[in-house]
Amino acid sequence: MTEKVDLVITGAQVLNVLTREFEATSLWIKNGQIISNLKDEPYVAAQQYNATGKWIVPGMIDAHVHMESAMVAPSELGKVLLKHGVTAIATDPHELANVAGTAGIQYLIDDARQTPLDVFFMLPSSVPCVPFDDNGATLHAADLRPLYAEPEVHGLAEVMDYGAVERGDQDTLAKIRDANAHGYHADGHAAGLNPHQLNVMRNAGLDTDHECTTVAEALDRVKAGMWVFLREGTVERDVLGTIGAVTEANAGRFAFCTDDKTIADLMTEGSIDYNVKLAIQSGMRPALAYTLASYHAALAHRLNDRGSLTAGKLADLVVLDDVTQVKVARTMKNGQWLTSEAKTQPLPFTATRIHQHATLAQLNLPLTTGHVNVIGVQPNHIETDHLVCDVPVADGVFQPDLQQDILKMVVVERHKNTGRVGVGLVHGFQLKHGAVAGSVAHDAHNIVAVGTSDLAILRAIDQITKTNGGIAVADDEQIMANMPLAIGGLLSASAYQVAAEQLATIKAAYNQICETDIPFDPFITLSFLTLPVIPTLKLTDRGLFDYESFDFIPVEIK
Repeated sequence: MTEKVDLVITGAQVLNVLTREFEATSLWIKNGQIISNLKDEPYVAAQQYNATGKWIVPGMIDAHVHMESAMVAPSELGKVLLKHGVTAIATDPHELANVAGTAGIQYLIDDARQTPLDVFFMLPSSVPCVPFDDNGATLHAADLRPLYAEPEVHGLAEVMDYGAVERGDQDTLAKIRDANAHGYHADGHAAGLNPHQLNVMRNAGLDTDHECTTVAEALDRVKAGMWVFLREGTVERDVLGTIGAVTEANAGRFAFCTDDKTIADLMTEGSIDYNVKLAIQSGMRPALAYTLASYHAALAHRLNDRGSLTAGKLADLVVLDDVTQVKVARTMKNGQWLTSEAKTQPLPFTATRIHQHATLAQLNLPLTTGHVNVIGVQPNHIETDHLVCDVPVADGVFQPDLQQDILKMVVVERHKNTGRVGVGLVHGFQLKHGAVAGSVAHDAHNIVAVGTSDLAILRAIDQITKTNGGIAVADDEQIMANMPLAIGGLLSASAYQVAAEQLATIKAAYNQICETDIPFDPFITLSFLTLPVIPTLKLTDRGLFDYESFDFIPVEIK
């Protein structure tokens, strides 16, 4: 008796990721799986799709992303990613976990169940990312262990605290062992690490890294036996600087990720499809680029049911009108064409509120000589420069220096109402008047602000306190624009289209107080200036932190 199948797709050039070549063949699909990729089979198909003139690749996989950086709920994020051919993501929910602990992780898992997008959760390993961070929760191995009962949980996310690994911190090692015991793996985070330190990470069981910014760094990680995720996010634009590390011989150790990308950039540029486009523009063969975007990501995360268009794998695939320009015609998930968006709304979130009572007096930065350490923004990167500058001082306090573009930066603790306020200096935001503040500030997610006057800074901080989180742009007279982020101060409770419009509005307001259109995202850039595990100078609510000495240092050099 002739076997019946649900669908046969004919006429296309189909990517075989095992040979890294496109083949003129057919795909036979039944019960959400591919049962053959041979051109002719003795099957009877209930439906036929003629894809002549098109290309078909496996559904793309984001190998490492903090979905919270999109600033929309997972159910909204899925609507956008699926349109761009992304059918699965491996996400580290440590942003909302740093705010709300396991309640934050559970919220993301529950809301993600509303989208056809497969969301694989890597449990956050570093909450907080360093012991001195004033975040909203602390998660030990015992806190994370019960979450392995959730089918969406697939391992341990980036272990950022290298010091904890090096000294053999028992809780950190227990988290890695727990992932292994459940049949999963643990992601690494190797920013700034040398080859010896990479071996320390590997010996602890960490096998991936996404922090490479140069070809040399990428090759060091391959030599150490790590998977390397080449990253292109809103700020971390590293694909062009690292793609030269990939050869036909070593390509099997590389995949793509976005790490952090706003909903606006996902809608306009795309997700992993944009990484592929950049790789092809840099000279990579399309077949190889799409293999990195699917099969290699699946291998790195032990996702054995997907990543190739071969018998026994999920029928997750993307039809392309143009293979080099990465023009997605349609996406199939589990054997079903996605023809419309899911009719869902984000689930309600009530686990946290913003608590702070900062005053104008706390925003003062006392100085005597004006010879100071300054955080230097690197456009489109999350690393910073350690600048030493001379700034104006009046009545014993810092004065904004618009000529040198050195402004005051503030971090206000917002989880436990401790009253801690860190004040430092930053170069690179090009503001001429006013201020911007946000409750997205990696990884503790306290309130971060930068501005030309204390009045405008405090006005923006007070505005996002009123909305229980968000991003606000202000001048000395008024709030110019505001984007509420009611879900933990990180995510919009609105539809993705509304969130994207609000992002555009606050960017336009920023351009007004900047009096130009700067070539990087100021909000995401600001949000990373509080992350002490990334080189080099950062600011927390406890003060200015120097990654090189891994200690706090004074703003003024005496």
